[in-house]
Amino acid sequence: MNTNQRNRLHGTSLGFVAGYVDTLGFVALFGLFTAHVTGNFVLIGAALADPSHVSILLKFLAFPAFIIGVAMARLLIAAAENRQGPALKLALLLQLLLLGGFMLFGVLAAPIDLDVTPFAMVAGLLGAAAMGAHSATSRLVLAHLAPTSMMTGNVTQVVIDAIDALRGVSDGTMAERCAKFLWPLFAFGTGAIGAAFAYKYFGFYALLAPIVLLCGVIALDCGASGRAAATK
Repeated sequence: MNTNQRNRLHGTSLGFVAGYVDTLGFVALFGLFTAHVTGNFVLIGAALADPSHVSILLKFLAFPAFIIGVAMARLLIAAAENRQGPALKLALLLQLLLLGGFMLFGVLAAPIDLDVTPFAMVAGLLGAAAMGAHSATSRLVLAHLAPTSMMTGNVTQVVIDAIDALRGVSDGTMAERCAKFLWPLFAFGTGAIGAAFAYKYFGFYALLAPIVLLCGVIALDCGASGRAAATK
């Protein structure tokens, strides 16, 4: 697997995971955005204006949970880099562990009704922490890729490039740049749609899809690292 293929694998896989987990959290847990702090701020404002809203505490606590996920990933990546260890692998394993907890407590909380039970609360907070780790990994280890959890910038860049192409002023790197931003965008949308249908039929067990996908990415990375080490 060459560098371009590996970058595309990471961009599309992590974009799918982010779209999937964010949508499943929204559908299953009272409109909770696990990957979007901005969205939760909007929902907190709406909930404060409606005292009957039952999930306001979950949305308040999702913010510190997201921060804890970012902090955990930062400390883990820093420790790995100091020891010249596999920072990306460890960061993905952290996200995998948190997603596993999200699924476990979600299954224990099911069926979800009008009340936010303790199990449902823990599930939502673990989902937010997982997406915090996801965002930190994107910034710290995969900064050369397009964002995989925030699509606003990706859409903006794709539209700018499309308009420049129509104007006839595009540069020689436009095709490469479009691929960089377009694949995560497409994967995020696919994940979002897939999660909505998967939760409808499988409940929180639908989180097995991003969990298995992350396992595959980790396995491929380990294989690539092993082959690279063998050639030295």
